[in-house]
Amino acid sequence: MSTHSPEFALTLERTLVAPRAAVWRCWTEPALLCQWFCPKPWGVSHAEIELHAGGRFFTHMVGPNGEQAPNAGVFLTVDTGRQLVFTDAFVSAWVPSGKPFMVGEITLSDAPEGGTHYLARALHWSEADQKQHEAMGFHEGWAAAARQLEALATSL
Repeated sequence: MSTHSPEFALTLERTLVAPRAAVWRCWTEPALLCQWFCPKPWGVSHAEIELHAGGRFFTHMVGPNGEQAPNAGVFLTVDTGRQLVFTDAFVSAWVPSGKPFMVGEITLSDAPEGGTHYLARALHWSEADQKQHEAMGFHEGWAAAARQLEALATSL
């Protein structure tokens, strides 16, 4: 887990009732990721996960009115069962993207009362990107996706 506090971070933190192993599966298995990753009525039509540093992390999000949002990125850190760090700063391996927007950091640990302590952070390069992400509905959207994640993980 990171010990620093980045200047342009957005954070979602909560305890999920699901076991950590199930939450990890939902983050790392494409078929499961497609079921919860976007807040409804949006969805993910396709996901690719190469679970190693430098491996591809791709989601193709689709909106209720036919909107298309492909998102290519790579994993920076994979600590099995504990942490995923990914970014759109690269489109594959170490090929730079046109414009990086964020680094996603997902940290999982066993919650003292049971379940999973879930910490999700979106780290941005600039205040403008952070504010844009907030305006896009970061807090509501990531919270809704976390509820969907929890529901799916508890069903596994």
